[in-house]
Amino acid sequence: MSTAAVTLRPGTPGRTGFSIQFAFLPVLLIAVVVGMSLASPQFYGPINILNILRNASLLTIVACGQAIVIIAGGFDLSVGAVIALASVVTAKVMGMAAAAFPGNDAAIIACGVLAGLCSGLAVGLVNGICVAKLKVSGFVVTLGTMSAAAGVGLMITSGIPVYGMPESFVKGFGRAQFFGLPTAIYVAIAVVLVMVLVQRRTLFGRYVFAIGGNAEATTNSGVSINRYVIGTYVLSGVLAATTGILLTAQVGSGQASFGGDRMMLQSIAAAVIGGVSLRGGIGRVEIVTVSALFLTILGNALNLLRIDSRLQPVFLGIIMVAAVAAEELSRRRKTRG
Repeated sequence: MSTAAVTLRPGTPGRTGFSIQFAFLPVLLIAVVVGMSLASPQFYGPINILNILRNASLLTIVACGQAIVIIAGGFDLSVGAVIALASVVTAKVMGMAAAAFPGNDAAIIACGVLAGLCSGLAVGLVNGICVAKLKVSGFVVTLGTMSAAAGVGLMITSGIPVYGMPESFVKGFGRAQFFGLPTAIYVAIAVVLVMVLVQRRTLFGRYVFAIGGNAEATTNSGVSINRYVIGTYVLSGVLAATTGILLTAQVGSGQASFGGDRMMLQSIAAAVIGGVSLRGGIGRVEIVTVSALFLTILGNALNLLRIDSRLQPVFLGIIMVAAVAAEELSRRRKTRG
């Protein structure tokens, strides 16, 4: 089936479709950076900058997966729980592999990482099949798998952190720096580059835009949309699992408390503020990356300014509402025009 048979909405590789976010995100980012440089000298400290870049990288990886699901017209509320599940599965499997392959760090790490990624893939596959095949709401399905994945993670660990991973995985990878930058940054850059390529150069990327823009028209064009919908949830699950593995390597333990509601909300916020339409069919991962950096810097700024942690979600909520309102106003103006 030729891609020409599918009518793509603005926001596909040919057009951006979200000029408001594209124009104002850099301005907001610069404003926060300049403001913090004047308000707190700690902001430009090398340790603080590295923390910002590391945390922004982790959020970017999750947000890229979340963005793809939203572009296709869905939602993935399970990403936070997948991060935790992948963390404990990776740590547990590495512990078991250490007993089976004593002294063979490469085999131990490979087993653990593969198991962690497979846990995310499994959750994503369940989400995708339920949404695509059973026609259940993505919101309801991922809410259920979020609860299930979190419960499995707690059951595996009994709420106790899991240790026993090779030093080469923790110090040689998770806490290592190459050219002065943490490993997570390079992983995030690789993920973003691959996702940009997927969106712009592959049938999968084009069909995801088409499905989110008009699923019925895409189906009538002869596209079997189920496998593409399933693919978006699988991709989101694998990317969330990748974040869980990176966190595990960084902290040196597998923990069922990783991710949670915070990462889920922030990934959705990064996607929405980055111009991904909640109606589907519009969004670019490179803009989502800028949004993730903005949210990370904003959170860091609020901490440095000693803003009550209970008030910080208020700022996030206000920004999300403003982004959605701006998108809706822009859409109405285009409709009237």
